[in-house]
Amino acid sequence: MDIFNGKTLVLKDGSEHAADKALGDAKAVALYFSAHWCPPCRMFTPVLAEAYKEMKEECAAPVEVVFISSDRSNTDMLKYMEESHGAWYAVKYGDTFQQELKTKYGVSSIPTLIVIKRDGTVITANGRSDIQAEGPRAFVKWAGAA
Repeated sequence: MDIFNGKTLVLKDGSEHAADKALGDAKAVALYFSAHWCPPCRMFTPVLAEAYKEMKEECAAPVEVVFISSDRSNTDMLKYMEESHGAWYAVKYGDTFQQELKTKYGVSSIPTLIVIKRDGTVITANGRSDIQAEGPRAFVKWAGAA
């Protein structure tokens, strides 16, 4: 079962989208736990955004990124997305799904990038290291593991 069934995701313009349509044919989803107030997050986000952009330009892998915010307000989350995120979706601010994902995957610090199959099975809990070491090639590796 797809863990995103029935969920709503948002884009940086605040528009809401049904998750199943938004994620399309993605075989894997990189869950990006982050916040604007976190300096290491602000350093990693542009690296992830560039790798994502390159991967999308090359149509290299059926992988999507979904941002799970630890920001203090919806305004802060959308501002952070607008300033430095890629063209990916986020779990709606204040949605209980944010905390469910943090709990399910044991996220206790940020930034964290956990890559999962659509059914929720973990491909890697070390997505951040993969991106830093391999750039856009990490997405191809994750898709292969999905």
